[in-house]
Amino acid sequence: MRSRLLTRTKMSEAGVLPRRSTSSEERVKLSDPAVNVMNDFAREYPVAVEEDRQIDSALADMIRLGVRALLVMRERKIVGFITSYDIEGERPLQSIQRLSYSYRKDIQVGDVMTSWVDLQTLNWRAVKDASVADLLEVFRETDLMHLLVVETAIDAATCVRGLFSRTRLERQVGMLPAMTA
Repeated sequence: MRSRLLTRTKMSEAGVLPRRSTSSEERVKLSDPAVNVMNDFAREYPVAVEEDRQIDSALADMIRLGVRALLVMRERKIVGFITSYDIEGERPLQSIQRLSYSYRKDIQVGDVMTSWVDLQTLNWRAVKDASVADLLEVFRETDLMHLLVVETAIDAATCVRGLFSRTRLERQVGMLPAMTA
């Protein structure tokens, strides 16, 4: 007996992976809890890159994964944050001049990232009580595109709990048109 769940693929076909869900189709209201629109790293694995990765390779990773930002790692610790804007903007040229590099291919993620100590973050305790409207106000005040959420663990270590994306949030609220596949 053959299960109805089984199927045969044609040899001429190639399998592809589904596009990463962005949940941007889910509409939210300004009064909804902010945690409803957070990429919660307690539930989904964050996308990260090593600080010594070449910037164009990191950008290719972003495109392949459908994201615009990556946590930057060194020896399993988060040391910074990099966005596609960092890679495609002025920072690579500034790094070439500052570090006396000859070629763009020499630039590593660590050369253009925002370092951990320079990141503006949100406190997890405050985020748990915040609304979507509160979060939009923070984005307006800071003019940032991404905000990391940090939580102080029992052992007093700082844990990166999640990430908010301004673009994703504005789509979910209806301030920007929804993405099409």
